[in-house]
Amino acid sequence: MLFEETDLKGVFLIKPEIFTDQRGFFARSFCRREFEAHGLDPRVVQCSISFNIKKSTLRGMHFQRPPHAEIRLVRCTRGAVYDVVLDLRAGSPTFRRWVATELSDENRLAIYVPEGFAHGFQTLEAETEVFYQISEFHNQTAAAGVRWDDTAFGIEWPKANRTISAKDLSYPDFAW
Repeated sequence: MLFEETDLKGVFLIKPEIFTDQRGFFARSFCRREFEAHGLDPRVVQCSISFNIKKSTLRGMHFQRPPHAEIRLVRCTRGAVYDVVLDLRAGSPTFRRWVATELSDENRLAIYVPEGFAHGFQTLEAETEVFYQISEFHNQTAAAGVRWDDTAFGIEWPKANRTISAKDLSYPDFAW
């Protein structure tokens, strides 16, 4: 696997090294030793799938509050998403900054989202599926989010007629 740190310290794009032959290809998508060698926590206690029927479905920006803060390894296994990671670590030199990348079933990239970051995505195709490997068990009382379009962050999303849940629309203005 190839690890490329983004402009947000601790957030990595991970590209599998693909070995092809006449049958197709083989690629490792996760290896505890390789994650540890890059200083990343490889702990996984749960995996989740998000299936999105419509193009332009927006989910985010989500995180879990301490002591249930979680690390996520996110991969798009069907279709494509515009994936966004937002730094919410008070005192960080990149506090309130964000990075975005396209994750798709074609490019097979994954993004490593450490504790202290919010995560969200907008689907670029109908019938898109996103797979999460998560370091902590989901805790509903710790589940939180910030508004996807909050001017405090200035996230540049693809223009679209979006489908967004009532919960994601209800997050208040950022006030930390």
